[in-house]
Amino acid sequence: MKSFVAVCCLSFLLGLVAVVEGDEDYTEDEEMILSLILQDDTQPEAESRPSAQFYRCTKDAWRMPGQYIVVMRNGTHVNQVERTARRLRAKAAKRGYLIEILQTYSGAFHGFLVKMSSDVLHMAVKLPHVEYIEEDSSIFAQSIPWNLQRILQNKHETGKYSPPNDGAKVGVYLLDTSVQVTHREIEDRVMVTDFNSVPEEDGVRVHRQASQCDSHGTHIAGVVSGRDSGVARGASVNSVRVLNCQGKGTMSGALAGLEYIQSSLMSQPIRPVILLLPFVGGFSRTLNAACRKMVESGAVLIAAAGNYNDDACLYSPASEPEVITVGAVNFADQPLSTGTTGTNVGRCVDVFAPGDDIISASSDCSTCFTTKSGTSQAAAHVAGIAAVLLNLNPNSSSAELLQQLLRHSVKQVINPESLPLIHRLATPNMVVALPDPTSTLTGEDLLCRSVWSERSAVKGFATATSRCRHGEEMLSCSSFSQNGARAGERVEERDGQKECVAVNGNGGQGVFAVARCCTGHKAQCQMLESPQRGADAECPPDHQLTGCSSSSSSGDASDSDRPLHGVRRACPAKRGVTSSYASCCHTTSLECRLKEHDSTGLSEQVEVSCEDSWTLTGCQGLSRGSVVRGAFAMGNNCVVHTSGGDKGAAAIATCCRHHPSYQPSDH
Repeated sequence: MKSFVAVCCLSFLLGLVAVVEGDEDYTEDEEMILSLILQDDTQPEAESRPSAQFYRCTKDAWRMPGQYIVVMRNGTHVNQVERTARRLRAKAAKRGYLIEILQTYSGAFHGFLVKMSSDVLHMAVKLPHVEYIEEDSSIFAQSIPWNLQRILQNKHETGKYSPPNDGAKVGVYLLDTSVQVTHREIEDRVMVTDFNSVPEEDGVRVHRQASQCDSHGTHIAGVVSGRDSGVARGASVNSVRVLNCQGKGTMSGALAGLEYIQSSLMSQPIRPVILLLPFVGGFSRTLNAACRKMVESGAVLIAAAGNYNDDACLYSPASEPEVITVGAVNFADQPLSTGTTGTNVGRCVDVFAPGDDIISASSDCSTCFTTKSGTSQAAAHVAGIAAVLLNLNPNSSSAELLQQLLRHSVKQVINPESLPLIHRLATPNMVVALPDPTSTLTGEDLLCRSVWSERSAVKGFATATSRCRHGEEMLSCSSFSQNGARAGERVEERDGQKECVAVNGNGGQGVFAVARCCTGHKAQCQMLESPQRGADAECPPDHQLTGCSSSSSSGDASDSDRPLHGVRRACPAKRGVTSSYASCCHTTSLECRLKEHDSTGLSEQVEVSCEDSWTLTGCQGLSRGSVVRGAFAMGNNCVVHTSGGDKGAAAIATCCRHHPSYQPSDH
């Protein structure tokens, strides 16, 4: 009976060998394999030889266990390579292991690639003619992905991504899907929290493979801090799961996630800390309020603008003014558009970032990469750059950080024609970049940005209101109307916060209010109104004038005269018609001056810029006979639009800076 079983087994193995090896006749080898299989394990092999060396990659994350390159000794013939491979298969089969020969080599060296269990290694290293065995490992292209190259400002180091620092002092909370923490890109960089608040997946045949459930979160985590694809490669990421395997969540789940983070920060404070929100929902007062509360507690919140080719103000958390909202651009620095989808735009977007074909970690395997597109990827870039900036200035507030992001950004690269007309002026034309290595910018530098309101109604004297975010000071207020019918602007205070209020004029098509919001001024500022209509609004003797506004009681266009910046600092008004408003700041460190430029020819736009060491705090248009449709700051430029005549207008910029002798205090 025993001999019958042995014969049957031998017949099966011979058949297996025949199948594996094809039609070739290996009678001699078959006899060798059979002799190995029948060999008594208690008897030593006839030839005792030293074991070959075994090597593996020095980078653990790049290793590929289970796949090995067997290198033969010099002078080994091709047939000896094949015999050695078959011998290894036979010895493995005897102990119940299956192996697969994936590749043979006969050019630069002789050997073969084998897929097998590591338990077979001790047999492989004792095979005759084997010089050594090396575990297979990953290799990677060394060109910088376009998105990382784009955010660099030190372009001279071609082929090398070298940010000013790695953001190691900063913690990031990622509210997303689950994350594959074993991926080589983010291993030991991401901690999965115990929070999980997601709805059931839609449909009855949803397969919850890890590769699907982790897909979005793994990719985003890789963009933030991945070893090779990350922006801030030292930042630690905490995963908070609020999206299910289909990338879907609920407002209530996101609110619970924010509450969980707030509780965690109270028990274990992290500072500085960034909350990355790579998702959108419909407009939600509750979610916006919760985000605002988190910013007030000291966190920086960064959100995706949304991928709906729409106004970002219609979505949450993108619409919350205290959140840094990020739109996406492609390789050409133009708004991301893919078929019927594309980046949201408008006044609620703060800045743009690369978001098209972004390479990062794939959840398909621990060494896989993939490309994804969207405003989630763009927001992840800003989170990484924010970590680098906070690593430099850890005490920066959310408002100061946004100003720094804008100062370092690349400006006027987006084609305005690619934006819807209604959003063309209010959408920031800025794409984020890392700070230049030579930059000396700190959290105490005077930095300003423009904040647009939504357009007012078209009825006479309808108003539009713009506000600065918490931690910013409004240093001027201006207005703009497409047809020039506006009654000016004024500054009001409500609940302790200044508001820039623009007034629609007679026959107007709606008006926009534009607030100039600044940080780093280190001054006590106030908005002073003229004592009566037609009178000047004047600053006290020890104050600097940072901007002027005026409004008309008649509903007609309101344009005041040139600001006074001599011994007397004041905003003039038209006699008996307008009220003027002066933004006056008391500080010994600040100095301000005017810069003016007239239009030439039939141009309907005139601009004037402040020099590099000066910051634009106020912008006015002075008519030379044409209708001034409005004046507003764009970056460090004062822009005035005119219509209805060839006499043009002048653009008048108020430029301020800290005295060169001013020394910022230590944080």
